[in-house]
Amino acid sequence: MTKLSKIPSTDSIEALADFWDSHDLTDFEDDLEEVSEPVFVRQADLVVPLELPDKELAAIKRIAQEQHTDYTSLMRDWVLEKLYYTEMMRRVTKEFQVQ
Repeated sequence: MTKLSKIPSTDSIEALADFWDSHDLTDFEDDLEEVSEPVFVRQADLVVPLELPDKELAAIKRIAQEQHTDYTSLMRDWVLEKLYYTEMMRRVTKEFQVQ
């Protein structure tokens, strides 16, 4: 059997995913090599603990379920929205201050 494609040489996870969606790994066994170190290293995000009363956490989980998302993503979105709003208000207020 003749190979029609080569494994792409790219760092793009999306391009590699597209390639492997349409190719079979067994067709490339001779081209593969074992590596001992991670190929893709995810940047570690800072995890910030947040203490909430059970009632409020339950409400957040209910809202997240209604929005078809997980509650941690919902809380992250809310924090980012508040941060964006606060930063925009700070800039607007600064622009209108009398000098």
